[in-house]
Amino acid sequence: MEDDLHTPAERRRIRVRGAILEAAERVFAVEGEAGLSIRRIADEIDYSPAAIYKYFGSKDELIDELKEAFFGRILESVNEIADRSEPFPGRARKCVAGYIRTALQKPHHYVAAFSGIAPAEPALPESGDFSDSNRARAFAILTDMVAEGLEAGCFRANLGRDNAAKSVWASMHGLAMMIAHFNDFPSMATMPSGMSQDEFITFHADLVIRSLEKTPGDRT
Repeated sequence: MEDDLHTPAERRRIRVRGAILEAAERVFAVEGEAGLSIRRIADEIDYSPAAIYKYFGSKDELIDELKEAFFGRILESVNEIADRSEPFPGRARKCVAGYIRTALQKPHHYVAAFSGIAPAEPALPESGDFSDSNRARAFAILTDMVAEGLEAGCFRANLGRDNAAKSVWASMHGLAMMIAHFNDFPSMATMPSGMSQDEFITFHADLVIRSLEKTPGDRT
């Protein structure tokens, strides 16, 4: 089987498939999901639609692949939490801020990753039943982060791991979507921020983690 990966036919298949995905990413970045179609991608790389269908059976299949690639980048970002050389409070804040910053590197892709065309697996798998996907792995890292905070005594003991992780994800997703849709957020004509966007992301990450942390008077 390994020899098959080095045949000219297989190398060409990998190369063409990569070119199709790169073209789809370019279209996505400029036109969003609404502008993405097999014909539009074919025009982008001077292929016929029939040729693209040899590699992807449908637009939905292609979009699912793009979503997985996007969540792969998210996964690389939140994996910082696995590096235990830094004290937990700083790593937890980096995890939250890193998710948001990575999402906003390609905002069209991020919005599309949560669009109406859903992959087969649930968007938020139940605890202990994670699907084999980058999205599920990213959420697993988040639940592990909350679990570590609870075990280390950094977070309040009465927090439920899974619900706390869902709440953190919702907060990260909310800010990422807000900036994706309103490029100048948090600056607003009627309510100036006083912070740059990057400063606000750091502020938000600190606020999210601080809301989970024990305070000096906490007994739980």
